[in-house]
Amino acid sequence: MCRFLAYSGEPVFLTDLVCAPTHSLVHQSLHAAEAKTETNGDGFGIGWYGERTDPGLYRDVCPAWSDENLVNLCQQVRARTFFAHVRASTGTATTRANCHPFAHGRHLFMHNGQIGGYSRIKRRIEALIPDTLYDERRGTTDSEAIFLLALANGLAEDPVGAMAQTLSTVRDLMQASGIVEPLRFTAVVTDGDELTAYRWACDGRPPSLYYRETDTGLIVVSEPIDGCREGWHVVPKGGTLQARRGGRVVVTPADAVAVKPRIAA
Repeated sequence: MCRFLAYSGEPVFLTDLVCAPTHSLVHQSLHAAEAKTETNGDGFGIGWYGERTDPGLYRDVCPAWSDENLVNLCQQVRARTFFAHVRASTGTATTRANCHPFAHGRHLFMHNGQIGGYSRIKRRIEALIPDTLYDERRGTTDSEAIFLLALANGLAEDPVGAMAQTLSTVRDLMQASGIVEPLRFTAVVTDGDELTAYRWACDGRPPSLYYRETDTGLIVVSEPIDGCREGWHVVPKGGTLQARRGGRVVVTPADAVAVKPRIAA
């Protein structure tokens, strides 16, 4: 499983969260504490919002712990909203196009989890993506397919409803194909101002997700970047977190979310 970090608030240097902390995302790329695998070395990526509406994007296939360009870039870039992700592949190729986050227009998306038996239903999922969005597909991951299908289902207008509809469709395809492996979906999407994080799974075992509000803004992480759980809040299993930059954070528990996809808590 992968590890990621999302930030939204007052502009800060990326290095303050991505590189500098004791258990930073760069450290997690080699020594993750709460993932299925300790090493997340199948590439990395960062996406950030600067002076333009659409985000900047830097991704590569080398491990985050060994990329000096990543460190230098993070020391120089200050952003109001940014994503960072270190990848542990669940079966697709280690290529730049398969590294997270994925971008489309003003949106960024990153995912930690998997579609069980994805290779058996990949073609049917991709067939549901409209041509205008499919033309934007660059990689082969289940994560990018979910993102594009969710955009087609209205992600920009309704992040929770569109994602629920998308995962419901995927789950139906899995069941129709007799797939018993789980669908696990811990993910974050943003347009630079509004951020939505999900922690869903059909088997009740979604990957970990935490958040903290600081003096400058909101941090959402796969695991605490200071190596200490004190001061961090857990997004509940089956729950969703939504926040607008500079606004109130709303965490909706599983029993209050109209999750159409039969994704269990």
